Amino acid sequence: MFSIEATDLPEGALLNRYRNESSESGSTSYTDCYSVSARGQISLSDYVFAFYTSPVFKAERFILAQAVAKPSTDDEARALADGTIDRFSAWTVEDRTDSQLLMCDYRGRTRSWFMVTPQQSQPVPTTSLRFGSAVVPDTDTETGERVVPAVFRALLGFHQIYSRVLLQSAKMRVEQNN
Repeated sequence: MFSIEATDLPEGALLNRYRNESSESGSTSYTDCYSVSARGQISLSDYVFAFYTSPVFKAERFILAQAVAKPSTDDEARALADGTIDRFSAWTVEDRTDSQLLMCDYRGRTRSWFMVTPQQSQPVPTTSLRFGSAVVPDTDTETGERVVPAVFRALLGFHQIYSRVLLQSAKMRVEQNN
């Protein structure tokens, strides 16, 4: 779909801490990583802002505002992207570097991860934009085992398509603003 590729998490990715999380029963977190190349030298700030203000994600923001009372604005998206706030809608910043941002949802069950990597391409510079997610295991109340929630497993196909659509939408927006 589009030019989005499913890839392995790169060395040093902040999301790797969840890829390797496992329990005694062998259950591990779900992690994914999608990548696309965008024209220009794109900063993490510009990428995160483009992602959270894309038309596709604005629909999700509306749903979050209505369903779980977690409203957000474009100004808040800019402040998050610039590192001046650590909360945005249903997420808080878990970790940040110059090239990565790791967000945790308000229930602590999922993570959203962003990474930019400048590419040496001629004649036009490009930037690799990466987006990934993690779903941490819950403790099953009957067995005590740590498992990825059944509802997520049921929606995995939708999640994978939606992640690609979100990344493509962010790419289009960041290239338009660049």
